[in-house]
Amino acid sequence: MNLVLRLILFAFLLIIPISEIAVFLVVGEAIGVLPTIALVVITAVIGAALLKQQGLQAFQRLQDDIRERRVPAASIGHALTVAIAGVLLLTPGFITDTVGFLLFIPAVRTWLWRSISSSVKVYRVDPVSGTAGPTGGYREGQRTIDLDTTDYGPRDSDPETPWRRDS
Repeated sequence: MNLVLRLILFAFLLIIPISEIAVFLVVGEAIGVLPTIALVVITAVIGAALLKQQGLQAFQRLQDDIRERRVPAASIGHALTVAIAGVLLLTPGFITDTVGFLLFIPAVRTWLWRSISSSVKVYRVDPVSGTAGPTGGYREGQRTIDLDTTDYGPRDSDPETPWRRDS
């Protein structure tokens, strides 16, 4: 793994828990220990309910896309975002809860998907050959040529064909 990526991961694993502890201390001092614990439990319960509701909706959109033969890239992105939001809300802490609640807002998920969708490549696996290829329609600079069996292959009767066998 790249050194920069390791440092970023280490920073997140160090900074987020320390920040959460600091926020717990500030909130606990402001409203008391029991209300702080109650807030953490309440956000976890609300997060579980939102995860169930929006997770089912995301799964339904994914099924609709597959049924209608659309590429489900956006549906997968939304479902993944809902799952991350659920995990963040079930994790004790006010910072993670705030990010989790933001990810449950459909407009935020749409904005996030639009921000990263240009760097996401979706490939469809051909059920016959088992090979993967990019999805989508016409791409600039590429042509599709549809051939029949009469359009290619060796033909001894045509002297101009490059397929002629020289015996």
